[in-house]
Amino acid sequence: MLTISIVDQEVFYRVGVTEAERAHPQRLLLSVEMEPADLRATVTDDLAHTVDYHAVSRELAGFGEGRSWSLLEKLAADLAGQLLQRYRPAAVTVEIKKFVLPDARYVAVRLRRTLPQAAPQEG
Repeated sequence: MLTISIVDQEVFYRVGVTEAERAHPQRLLLSVEMEPADLRATVTDDLAHTVDYHAVSRELAGFGEGRSWSLLEKLAADLAGQLLQRYRPAAVTVEIKKFVLPDARYVAVRLRRTLPQAAPQEG
């Protein structure tokens, strides 16, 4: 198994239960782990055979533009779905850290999704 990680990328998205909380983008830290379905890059040394983490990072930076979420859980699901669809890893884990509780360093949601397996074709 191979894992590609982006850890604590800072983004500013509109997320919160109340309208007031969603009125302005909030600082979040995103961590993403992807397990490439294609492991040929370990032999070929070719970016075409893996997940381009630079492209993923750019996508994370712009993902919140013009959007808002009430719950971190929904945001995590939307991010995981987008990454699965666009980059086709075998699995993706998204963790989102939000800084809203005064007596805690942060609140976090972590979600793991896998790429649906193709149904076997009958011959």
